[in-house]
Amino acid sequence: MNETFAALGLLNWKPLVGILLLPPVPMLLAILVAWRLRARRPAAATLLLLVSLLALWLSHCEALGQWLERPLSATPALSPARVAELRRSLAGRKPVVLVLGGGTQALAPEYGEAHLPDRSFQRLHYGLWLSRQLQLPLMVSGGAGHAQAGGTTEAEVAARIAQRDYGRSLRWLESDSRDTRENARRSLMLLKPEGITDVLLVTHGWHMKRALRAFEQEAARTGAAVRILPAPMGMASSSDSAVLQWLPSPEGYRHVHQALREWLGLLSGA
Repeated sequence: MNETFAALGLLNWKPLVGILLLPPVPMLLAILVAWRLRARRPAAATLLLLVSLLALWLSHCEALGQWLERPLSATPALSPARVAELRRSLAGRKPVVLVLGGGTQALAPEYGEAHLPDRSFQRLHYGLWLSRQLQLPLMVSGGAGHAQAGGTTEAEVAARIAQRDYGRSLRWLESDSRDTRENARRSLMLLKPEGITDVLLVTHGWHMKRALRAFEQEAARTGAAVRILPAPMGMASSSDSAVLQWLPSPEGYRHVHQALREWLGLLSGA
């Protein structure tokens, strides 16, 4: 899909397409159709209305979101034993911990400058932790997304936070990418001349399947002799009761929306 959008010069329209295809827009449109049909075809209108309302309810349930995320998060998180094993197996090679961006806040008033939203900050925090455990250099990949109107790039914000708040310097910054495909392409282009042999890819578990595919395909396309090792994070299970997980909530909507977005990206080849 990226290639198709690029060929048509419509890459900047990707966020809008995603909004139109993901909840709650399709359900709201279906409700409007049911309203228009209520006089001519009352039975069909009633059925469409009930299905739309049920779909709207489920799209805000954490239980459904976790069910949709489960196949996406098939790669397990790195256990302490696995981290220790990597520390031994990567000796003598040239690995790097690479954190994928997840967006920026153009201005956080409390800081008076651009900052990272929760998702991006969580990835950076884990990347810093993992690089310290493995004694590896750290790289962040993230520019200004298709929906972002310029401003400071995510990699630049991450570098500032890492240096100022953690006392850590990032070895490489990739600040031109706008989506996962470009993360892979531009990051590997930057790392190839450095002779990097292994990339420990840090992103959320629900995003790892698509990110791993993009990096592996880009490595194969360019002939880069690099191993892509997944290092997913943010995979803690919910502590809410089963009943609460089937009730609409902001957290439920977030899980469902991000899972459907990933499935849409996977199926479209993004």
